[in-house]
Amino acid sequence: MPYAHGGDADLYYEIHGVGTPILLSAGMGGGAGFWRPQIEALAARHQVILYDHAGTGRSGRDIGPRSILEMARDMVRVLDAAGVDDAHVAGHAIGGIIGMELALAAPERVRSLTIVNGWARADGFLRRCFEVRKRILLASGPEAYVRAQPLFLYPPRWIAENIAALEEEEVHMVAHFPGTQTMLNRIETFLAFDGRERLADIRVPTLLAAAKDDALVPSYLSTLLAEGIPDARIAEVDWGAHAFSAVTPDVFNHMLLGFCGEIDR
Repeated sequence: MPYAHGGDADLYYEIHGVGTPILLSAGMGGGAGFWRPQIEALAARHQVILYDHAGTGRSGRDIGPRSILEMARDMVRVLDAAGVDDAHVAGHAIGGIIGMELALAAPERVRSLTIVNGWARADGFLRRCFEVRKRILLASGPEAYVRAQPLFLYPPRWIAENIAALEEEEVHMVAHFPGTQTMLNRIETFLAFDGRERLADIRVPTLLAAAKDDALVPSYLSTLLAEGIPDARIAEVDWGAHAFSAVTPDVFNHMLLGFCGEIDR
């Protein structure tokens, strides 16, 4: 398995397909597996690069709290290890925040930026959601945290129709849980993030993808991002909730491929 070495943790990454690179960064869980519904469609036209965030998945686990800038530097390490000078960068939620930081710190490495259900600063609603998740983790442990996670990620009907697959995935997620302290550190890092004053400095082409029925990161937070990032565009879907890239992958894949295709012309 390929790893990007250096820093405080070796980073697992994988590559699919050939073409203009797309680097995908997951959200709170940090695992490359979040993007499985995207691989086949994107790899038909692009070199798709996935990675596990430091402290999660197959990447190095023995780490302490890390800043957003350190996480953006992890993206650079993955690109360097893959031999890629620049890439389209797409991040889900927290992965999008890391992508924003990369666009500010090393814009020459970012062909375009797609932020899926992201935010510039956690407001009172988002803070309360994450506080509930923290309390579940601290009071009841990883199994309860993982058990509750679909309620924050997916539409109710989709959960009901996919309950068997979710139950199977739950076993895997508990077995590979990053660890309570690692998850708490990640939550605190992203709740502390406030990028509002630097949004105007993001100069790479930016797409803000959002789901109107996202009950964890409401779509109005993407609207606020659009107001601050020069020439950013918003693409909204009506249904799919926080993880709409998994719920309606064809819709998301078409959206991302279309945006990247415009940039590459």
